[in-house]
Amino acid sequence: MAGHFEPLPGGGAAVVLDEVEVSILRSLAVQLLELIGPGADQGPEEADPLARLFAEGPSEPPADPALARLFPDAYGAPGSEQDAQARAYAAEFRRYTENDLRARKRDDALAVVHALDSLTLDGGDDGGDSDAVLRLSADECRQWLGALNDLRLAIGTRLEIGDEDDSDELFRLPDEDPRKPMVMAYLWLGGLQETLVESLMA
Repeated sequence: MAGHFEPLPGGGAAVVLDEVEVSILRSLAVQLLELIGPGADQGPEEADPLARLFAEGPSEPPADPALARLFPDAYGAPGSEQDAQARAYAAEFRRYTENDLRARKRDDALAVVHALDSLTLDGGDDGGDSDAVLRLSADECRQWLGALNDLRLAIGTRLEIGDEDDSDELFRLPDEDPRKPMVMAYLWLGGLQETLVESLMA
């Protein structure tokens, strides 16, 4: 999967994706949406922007390690023991910020799904694989960057990538290792993320 983003005149970026890449990206984005979970019910009270602003979220970190990586504590180093005061500060901060953070991450993943669903795949003249050019505005690029980062964090957590040594070992996995497809997706997403950042900075 050699597709990479290139800058567009006037801002934004574009990438050529084939049918398999579109399918993988969409599937990963949908899985990310399922991991993040549904949004809060939008009843008459919840539809009020002021009510949403002061709505309280959870105070405890998620039990799922991938979710905990996506929604880390704001106080203390990851994986370290917190004293009572740091735990109280982290709980208070989470209570008033996690709902908004979840909504933003959900919006980013949905932007990926919608952009991919809008593509029209064209087969080559030789009857080869179908592909399409995905063009993103600058705002869409930022949403894609957020979603790509979240996907890599979640996959990295599932692969138990904690530092550079862990990732180097995983990159040398034999083809028959069941983790290999996830490692390849992790690397590919990293390449897309890197070239998207470069495109926005060009």
